[in-house]
Amino acid sequence: MTPNLFGNSATLFLEASQQDVRQEKTSTGQKTGAKSSDQTPKTQKSKYEWNIVWRNVIAFVYLHVGALYGFYLFFAGAKFLTVLWTILIAATAAVGITAGAHRLWAHKSYKAKWPMRIILMVFQTIAFQNHIYEWVRDHRVHHKFTDTDADPHNAKRGFFFSHMGWLLIRKHPDVITKGATVDMSDLEKDPIVVWQRRLYIILMPLCCFLVPTWIPCYFWGETAMYSWYATIFRYTASLNLTWLVNSAAHIWGTKPYDNSISPTDNIRIAIGAFGEGWHNYHHVFPWDYKAAELGNYKGNFTTAFIDAFAWLGLAYDLKTVPVEMVQKRAARTGDGTRIQQDEHHGHTYEDAIWGWGDVDMQEEDINEAQIINKGD
Repeated sequence: MTPNLFGNSATLFLEASQQDVRQEKTSTGQKTGAKSSDQTPKTQKSKYEWNIVWRNVIAFVYLHVGALYGFYLFFAGAKFLTVLWTILIAATAAVGITAGAHRLWAHKSYKAKWPMRIILMVFQTIAFQNHIYEWVRDHRVHHKFTDTDADPHNAKRGFFFSHMGWLLIRKHPDVITKGATVDMSDLEKDPIVVWQRRLYIILMPLCCFLVPTWIPCYFWGETAMYSWYATIFRYTASLNLTWLVNSAAHIWGTKPYDNSISPTDNIRIAIGAFGEGWHNYHHVFPWDYKAAELGNYKGNFTTAFIDAFAWLGLAYDLKTVPVEMVQKRAARTGDGTRIQQDEHHGHTYEDAIWGWGDVDMQEEDINEAQIINKGD
């Protein structure tokens, strides 16, 4: 995760998913002449072509050029307070994705009371990686169907595609059809998620761009241009850190827990992405609120954030994996970087889960899970 880093999956503009669905229904409903109905899916799959979303291409070109200019301005006249402000806003946006959209809403790895949920919703809106509902939907699909055509940022299609290319073309039809099978009923009943989704077109520009640009100008006299390009730099850098979890963390790193899947543990990405780089562990145990097997907060600021709110009584039912369960899994399927594996184990997406509450979650995992700071 996008993670989708700040998680797993940052969509700059809505990709007209409903249009994709309509196109799929139209192609399905067309007459196929002498061809039998069981040949139709194969024909559709072979005819899939990349359909470039040019508005996204243009937008990303502007963002990356603007980010380079914004970085230059940090050393060519921007006030020091503007630099600090940029870092602060980037950190809040990151937590909105990692602790909010990712670990709370996508994987249900812990529970939060409404003040914390509102804070995380605001932080996630600052990040502008689409509203919570869409972010979670794409991320759950990614976990259920990793490295298949149903994976929105399928790493098997190359580094560029899994990094940002998936945002520059229409979704593969399998993303739509398989995505419809993922349970989203919990978010449809969440008033905070529903409210944000309904008002996102207003909240997002205010939280991500306008207010962060206005504050340096109003409070310490930063020039509007410097403040704007500092905002562009912050947003673009945040996106790329998120995308690295989808791309680099599926290519470079170790696989201590399951050697048969593409996600890896990568400490550099973990540090930059506030703890989301322990990706091999996370795909094996997506319901662990730490998203890592760590006894401290090294390379995992998000866990420290959640623990702090647990201490305040705002986060509870923190789910984690017992050491014995981790050891058994690493010995059975890992690459030996944690513990020497003693038998081969095949892994396919059919037995993957998106997190706590997935109907395919093993009863053994549910029974043996440790739950910290239990609520009523």
